[in-house]
Amino acid sequence: MCEEHTTEPLEPPGARRAGPPRPCRPAEVREAVTRAVSERCRATRTPCDTEALADVLLVASELTTNAMLHGGGVTDFQVDVSGPGVRLSVSDRSAELPVVVEPTDRQGRRRPGGHGWPIVCRLSRDIRVSDLPAGGKCITAVVPLS
Repeated sequence: MCEEHTTEPLEPPGARRAGPPRPCRPAEVREAVTRAVSERCRATRTPCDTEALADVLLVASELTTNAMLHGGGVTDFQVDVSGPGVRLSVSDRSAELPVVVEPTDRQGRRRPGGHGWPIVCRLSRDIRVSDLPAGGKCITAVVPLS
């Protein structure tokens, strides 16, 4: 899925979400994800897989950081723990699709960064990039919990 992108509209024009403000920084996103996964583990009376949770937290951090660095900031965040995975959705202001950046420039010098999107692709089971009606995009990744 990371080599090609599916784009689709997410919400009808004029749709608004009610409720508390959404997390928009990596630490806030990690807290929200940890809380959602912990609540699910308590509700189902199953132990939380700490390695799987670490993968989910890394993907959440990378999507949020990428939205901040390359997408004009986080405009929305959603986490849903359902079935055997966690669905993370991060929206930003940019319509630009994520890309894999070569680790070196034309002169052969190493570039900093460029690891976020490959990490998201490696750890996620499914990734969708959706156009938002008011502009920007939403990246939704499903990360397995086991």
